[in-house]
Amino acid sequence: MAATRLPDAQHAWIGFGRVRHMRLRPAAHGFSYRNWFILLPMRSLAACANQGIGINRRAAVSFFDQDHGDGRSPAAGGATAWLDEMLAAQGIHDARGALWLHTYPRVLGYTFKPVSFWYCHRVDGSLRAIVAEVNNTFGQRHCYLLDRPVLGVESVASKVFHVSPFCSLAGQYRFRFMHTQRHDPPRTVARIDYDDDRGPLLQTSVSGQLELITPAALRKALWRYPAMTWMVMARIHWQALKLWCKRVGLHRPPPLPPSFVSRCNTDPTEEFR
Repeated sequence: MAATRLPDAQHAWIGFGRVRHMRLRPAAHGFSYRNWFILLPMRSLAACANQGIGINRRAAVSFFDQDHGDGRSPAAGGATAWLDEMLAAQGIHDARGALWLHTYPRVLGYTFKPVSFWYCHRVDGSLRAIVAEVNNTFGQRHCYLLDRPVLGVESVASKVFHVSPFCSLAGQYRFRFMHTQRHDPPRTVARIDYDDDRGPLLQTSVSGQLELITPAALRKALWRYPAMTWMVMARIHWQALKLWCKRVGLHRPPPLPPSFVSRCNTDPTEEFR
């Protein structure tokens, strides 16, 4: 798969694909589910309302700014203003180009977003930063800011935020992102592997083929997966029950990290294979 840019069109996209998860120890445990996600051009978000998705309003499929960042309202600039302010606070002032958000929408009014990805570009179209916005089932949120990432090359971040009671806080994440327009339709892959202090533990990915969001595409998504976001939460608890039955040990939730954002640098010497 060639590593290329995201689509240049100022339209919202929908991705149909899979979420994969594999735990390597102490008991092997894996799953793969079909699902779908949206890819929104956040600097031209208002225009997406014409594509059939509800923008800050109730609809079968909708997006609300308050579900991201610090939860600010559209009147206060919404999630895009939060993102720009956060990057500026981190000393990143050259990410004023296209801003894409890969996330789950609200479906029939409900959503849970285990992780959303913000792709932040310079005005010349080159990728400047990626923000992985992580939510846990305890209602908490943390952001990993990947500084100067390269598509197809790993970015490494120390784990500082508690997500699963079946994992400790030790270790690091390895992020890897791929986008290709070599084939029709275009495709995107986001991979997050987790290594604890004993080595590789989890291998996860979300991938999908992209098509423009249209009322017909949204009807297809709702017909195939009518309760997709409800199932995200249900499957998390179902897989947790399976791990508990396999006697995988539990960890107490640690305190939240002192900062809402963890900044991580990409190591460009480690090539993607």
